[in-house]
Amino acid sequence: MNIEKTSINDLIVLKPDVFADDRGYFFEAFNQKKFAENGLNYNFVQDNESKSQFGVVRGLHFQNGSNAQAKLVRVLQGLVYDVAVDLRRNSPTYGKWFGIELSDENKYQLLIPRGFAHGFSVLSEMAVFSYKCDNYYHKESERGIIYNDSQLNIDWKLKNKDIVLSDKDRMLPSFSKSEHNFIQYDEQ
Repeated sequence: MNIEKTSINDLIVLKPDVFADDRGYFFEAFNQKKFAENGLNYNFVQDNESKSQFGVVRGLHFQNGSNAQAKLVRVLQGLVYDVAVDLRRNSPTYGKWFGIELSDENKYQLLIPRGFAHGFSVLSEMAVFSYKCDNYYHKESERGIIYNDSQLNIDWKLKNKDIVLSDKDRMLPSFSKSEHNFIQYDEQ
């Protein structure tokens, strides 16, 4: 597994070693020992999966306080543009975002520590998205930021006419009005 740092500190792209032959392929999607050897000390407790059609934008979502979640995300089928926004107020990249294409072909994963908002857009006809979380879902701590916030100016790689949102995501506040309380830059 190759571990690559991104332009935002603590946000990491994981590129697995894929062993392919005429039967198909095999790779390790997660190995706790290898994570620990690389200083990635996470205890994942919940796995989630979603299926979405072309044009769906999910996010930007996060949980506040002691219910914050780190996520290890990947695509099982299809292609998405995955985005993480740094919400750690004392981080030098506070308010900056990072985006990457994740697909069943490249098999990349994005490790998103606590203190980030997360979302993705579906660029293929359909996508199955999987993510591990290091904390349980807690409805009362759930927060978000509107996908088209003018301050963040995220390029979701879709035309506006193609974007499909849930009613809940359509009502999310702007970045400047969102309730995010992440202070510690090195929180995990």
